[in-house]
Amino acid sequence: MRFMLTNFSNELADIVAASSPSVVQVRAGGRAASGVVYQHDLILTTGRVVGRDEHPDVRTPDGRVVPSEIAGWDPSSRLVLLKASGVEAPAFTPGPLPRVGNIALAIGRSLSNNVTASAGVVSIIGGPLRTGHRRQIEQVIRISAPLHDGFAGGAVIGADGQLIGVATAAAIRGLTVVIPAGIAWDSARGMLERGAARRGYLGIAAQPVSVPERQRSSGTGADALLVVGVKDASPAADAGLLVGDLLLALGDVSLTSPEELIDLLVGERVGRPVTVRVQRGGADLDVSVTPAER
Repeated sequence: MRFMLTNFSNELADIVAASSPSVVQVRAGGRAASGVVYQHDLILTTGRVVGRDEHPDVRTPDGRVVPSEIAGWDPSSRLVLLKASGVEAPAFTPGPLPRVGNIALAIGRSLSNNVTASAGVVSIIGGPLRTGHRRQIEQVIRISAPLHDGFAGGAVIGADGQLIGVATAAAIRGLTVVIPAGIAWDSARGMLERGAARRGYLGIAAQPVSVPERQRSSGTGADALLVVGVKDASPAADAGLLVGDLLLALGDVSLTSPEELIDLLVGERVGRPVTVRVQRGGADLDVSVTPAER
């Protein structure tokens, strides 16, 4: 029995060792997480890792720091494709959808760029999962392996060494899910075809808050965004938004999280006025804001 367990343990370690060269570190805005090699010089990671940084650094397994630029961004899957010239690592090949109960090995990069791994089983295959206004991922995977933030954008591998999917580590609605490899690769192909989507910004810092029932007006939901910062000379400042404002809706979409607001500031909304429903001093008002391009 001990011999069998030792062999099994060594086989899992061999899988991690064989796959880890294709997992890189992504650093942006003081954050560090992971990314997987999609193609030569192309890295797939999560939008949560990249945040507002247009040029994240990619740190290769041999310690080199390679600057990158965003080659594509998918608001439905929350995945980002980075172009990083000089990343010499084999690309992953997506495997088939696993079965519930299959072994799942998560591989990421630690803050010091060392390989970090976590083991468990495929616990749920479900979906669709709503990721934003009229956006969803058709299928997601949950695994029993614990995943800290450093695993975001990392690889999840099966016992056969094939790629199960890309880990998100709470990047989607606070849930730790794995985006199946087939969906992640389809997303990356679409990003290459469309190119980098236009992304807008308002120039605010905001946090989700619960609106007390007595403070809700007609059409106000239980959740909103509290403005905690307004950047000088930004679209928000030009529109007159203030610290302390409650943002209730952008256009006809209620706002409940900063991630949802970011999802809405894309494509045709960039550079065009949009109405933001604001509560200020107990009164509701409509403010016209023109998102600027990042």
